[in-house]
Amino acid sequence: MKIKVLSRNPTDYVRERKCDIHKLPRNLDPQLHPFESAREYTRALNATKLDRVFAKPFIGALSGHLDGVFTLCKHPTSISTILSGSCDGEIRVWNLSQLECLHTFQAHSGFVRGLCVNADGTLCISCGDDKMVKTWHIGDGDFSDEPLSTSVGRFVFQSIDHHWSDNVYATSGDQIDIWNEEFAEPIRSYTWGVDSIHCVKFNPVERNILIGAASDRSISLYDIRKPSPLRKVVLEMKSNSIAWNPIEAFNFTVANEDTNLYTFDMRKLSHALNVHQDHVMAVLDVDYSPTGQEFVSGSFDKSIRIFPREAGHSREVYYTKRMQRIYCVKWSVDAKYILSGSNEANIRLWKANAAEKLAPTRSREKASLRYSNKLRQKFRYHPQIRRIARHRHVPKMIYKASREKRIMLNSKRRKLENVIRHSKPGSVKRVPERKKHVVSVMK
Repeated sequence: MKIKVLSRNPTDYVRERKCDIHKLPRNLDPQLHPFESAREYTRALNATKLDRVFAKPFIGALSGHLDGVFTLCKHPTSISTILSGSCDGEIRVWNLSQLECLHTFQAHSGFVRGLCVNADGTLCISCGDDKMVKTWHIGDGDFSDEPLSTSVGRFVFQSIDHHWSDNVYATSGDQIDIWNEEFAEPIRSYTWGVDSIHCVKFNPVERNILIGAASDRSISLYDIRKPSPLRKVVLEMKSNSIAWNPIEAFNFTVANEDTNLYTFDMRKLSHALNVHQDHVMAVLDVDYSPTGQEFVSGSFDKSIRIFPREAGHSREVYYTKRMQRIYCVKWSVDAKYILSGSNEANIRLWKANAAEKLAPTRSREKASLRYSNKLRQKFRYHPQIRRIARHRHVPKMIYKASREKRIMLNSKRRKLENVIRHSKPGSVKRVPERKKHVVSVMK
């Protein structure tokens, strides 16, 4: 093997200007680098440690509400604008870049149950415990202190969502009503069962498809072009919130009372596509990233968790000492930030990637970060790197509750194995976790 001898003349590598970078020649022949894998592993380990050292996800808080923040709404055309509704009937419009309130509406008497913005971002529609649906003007920074229109319903409205392109929105309560912005009465109504529907969402891809979660533990699908509902699935416990995947038109995720989240395919509701576990109390809200690859959930256990779409466990958990139970969570339109509204009247702004640098970065720094990410992906299954990447400090309450939950699940699993071992072969069957929580499917 011939080894090329590099020049030792220092004048060959002298910089023409002091701002130039030293050009260091390197032979990429793998036979000359027998310990390259070991060096890459060391770099991946250091990159994983530094990722945890620089993990500071909390950015700031939006304070001003006098009661708990019950609902959040993203603006469809402005990345830096969000709207929030509180338990005392107040609606606030916020500027995220400056962390300040732009305007305040005293909208309802009682809870603001639902909040949405129309497709062009000029109108805000709210509903509350006072059985009213109100429309407010918010376009071009010109806010109206009085509602443009008010519609009175026959029951308390629990949720509201706007169509992604048409001048149509849906409200839920004792029934699901479809409204047109130009009329004071609903143009269509749906009922299936007797319990109230507390969550309703339009599909962002198949925009005429509507989904609702009811208090009788059911999740119903509707097509606003048809006069009757499509199908319904009943789970073991009630679902509190629903989020459609913005990339995969048929998939949605529900936040359930049994501490889990379930991802379903609307074409086959007999079983869940995935079961997402890590919360220790009821999950109250869920929202997808605009990329469709991850979703965020907020729980009664005072924590926020970020789940990859296909993973059963969370990759990140956020919490603070002062934060109470999470009523609502939203992923920002640019997929870089997460917003949470909690019971102690604060809206908190978090980074979606805890160790991401928000300041401007140079090209060499970006290349170094890409290289470190590739190394972490390459060695992510190595035990030591996996342990460091997965470890999270959590509050004592969550730690003890998760340990107790793990003991209970192991006990049930061990009991089932004993029953199968001492029963007639084939008489007792194992039910997959994805089918265990589905009670029935109705059409």
